[in-house]
Parts: sequence; structure tokens; C-alpha cells
Amino acid sequence: MTSIPVALGDRSYDVVIERGLLARADDHLAPLARGRSMAIVSDSNVAPHLAALQSALAAAGIASEAIVLPPGEGTKSWGQLEALTDRLLMHGVERGDHVIALGGGVIGDLVGFACSIVKRGCGFVQIPTTLLAQVDSSVGGKTAINTAAGKNLIGAFHQPALVLIDPDVLDTLQPRQQRAGYAEVVKYGLIDDFAFFEWCEANGEKLLSGDPAAREYAIAHSVAAKARIVAEDERETTGKRALLNLGHTFGHALEAEAGFSDKVLHGEAVAAGMALAFAYSARRGLCSGQESERVAAHLRAVGLPDGVAAAGITASGAVLVDHMRHDKKMDAGTLPFLLARGIGRTFVDHSVDLADVMTFLDEGPS
Repeated sequence: MTSIPVALGDRSYDVVIERGLLARADDHLAPLARGRSMAIVSDSNVAPHLAALQSALAAAGIASEAIVLPPGEGTKSWGQLEALTDRLLMHGVERGDHVIALGGGVIGDLVGFACSIVKRGCGFVQIPTTLLAQVDSSVGGKTAINTAAGKNLIGAFHQPALVLIDPDVLDTLQPRQQRAGYAEVVKYGLIDDFAFFEWCEANGEKLLSGDPAAREYAIAHSVAAKARIVAEDERETTGKRALLNLGHTFGHALEAEAGFSDKVLHGEAVAAGMALAFAYSARRGLCSGQESERVAAHLRAVGLPDGVAAAGITASGAVLVDHMRHDKKMDAGTLPFLLARGIGRTFVDHSVDLADVMTFLDEGPS
């Protein structure tokens, strides 16, 4: 078992990583149950894991109620938020209770946001079932829903009380979802850890094929990296946490153009966005074209898109930049971009001209 602390003072919590953990989750959840029934929010894709979790809780004498939502990015909506909060109130959730979010990033984001507002804030536990959620979205307390104006524009910082990660649940994950999650793994290497990027180049395909050792190492390394950054800059006020957004400004524009549908998964959009960020950095002379191509080549090698067309998007630069103007990071008309001086040397640039980005997107990487 690996336990990684997220050090946030009185909001600190542990991320526990262990194979087979789902069947033993009651060991960690019993103290949070307080002898009361626990609400478990999941989606219909996670039915086998939901049954296993409820069986483990029942064996320990912990009652539970399952709330099963539709799968997909469309569930992060006003309508589903309203329905979920109503269900939680009908369940009788109290401020001292902990709701369990069992699923991928969509479930984690929605449940976390719901718990931030139910009774002016109740507790929750993340049990992520996708690679993307295990290495990224389950840690750090960012919660949100999408709106017509853009992705994650309505939300709150609300830290979980505990994160339980069972790498074995990934055995049921579809290959496309595995690859999408891998984008968030390689991101940590691109941000500030060149050695980890090299590890990804050597072991990425092994991880995606289900190798237990590679999988566990990647998850633990990614979680530790994110925990360190979140502890330094919980609410993205110093700029350190902003580095975790590498690829997301380009990526969110691609997702918006796809209507936040399965046409482009979040991790696929982030992969394309990271390749675009490096290509744009090379265009501006910040890093070499060889480094930009090295990033793109690795993404292609593991089956991830390395640009707009590869992500299945045909929109013009003007359309994509218009999506960017709705980005929640927009400040006084300026949108910060995550660019790179090389692999493992990412930084925040507040001087990017969106007109230049538009031209870059229309012309394509050189």
C-alpha cells in the first residue's frame, strides 16, 4: 500500500493506492460512516465496481444507497446537479456525512461540487475508477459543472476527505479511456520532470497494456507530483498550480467545439492541447522544433492526437479562439497560456496575443 499525503493544514487528506483496495474499502470508510448509511454516487458504466463496494460495506455492517447517473461529460450539467442534490437531501445527508464519488472525472467533479453546496458543505470521498481520475482529477479539490458558455465555469474548491485508488479497477476500462487518462500522466513529465517523460517514452505502452508495476508506478508518481503542487498553491493564486493546466487552454477549446461530447474525450483534448502548446512554443522560438516533435511523436506512438485535425476537429482558428475567450482563466481580457522552454520546462505566459494563436491554428504547426 502507498499512502500519499496532500498537505493542506486542517483540510489535509491521504491518497491511498493499493491493488484490490476496493474490496477492502470498508477499512478506510468505516470511521467516516459514523454508523449511518452512506450515499454512493456512480454512473451506469461502473456497475461492477459499485456492487463490489456495496458488498464490502455491507460485510462491515455499513448501509449504503446507490445513486446511479448517466455516463458521459453531459452529466456535468445544471440539470444533473439539481437532481443529485435533491437525491442527497432525500437520503438525509448531514453536514458531518461523507458522500462517496465512485467513477471517473465527471462523477468526481459533479459529486464534489454538489457536496460543496449541500447543507453549505458536507464531506466526500473520491474512489476514482478511470486512469485520468486516478492520476489527476480526484486529487486537489477542483469541482465543477459545464455550461453552454464553456467547461468547468461553475464550481468550487472543495477538498475530499480521502482518496482511495485501486489500480485493478482499470482492468475493465476501455482502451480509449486508458489512453485518454495517459495524457494526464505524461503531462507531469512535460511540466517539470524530464526524467519522468523519459520513463513515459520507455514504459507508456507497457502501462497502457495493463502491466501492474508500470501502472502503479505511474499512478503513485503522478499523484505525488500533483499533491506537491496543490500543497504549494491550493487555489491557483501563486501560479504554481496553473502549470497543471498544460494543454488545457487549447484542449478545452477542442472540447467546446465538439459540444463536450464523446467525439473528443477530455484526455484526448489535453493530449492535442499539449502538442499544440509545444508547437506554438517552438513557433515563438521558446523551444526547439525537435523537442516539440518529440512530444508529438510520443503522443502519436500511444494512440493520442497531436493536434486539431488528429482530434477530429475541423474548426477555424477564429472559432477555436472564440471558445478560448470564455475560458475561466481569462483575466482583464488576457488569457494566460502554458508554454514551454523545453520538455520539463513549462511556464505561464501572460503576453500571448490571441490573434497570433488564431493564425497559428489556421496555419498549423510548422
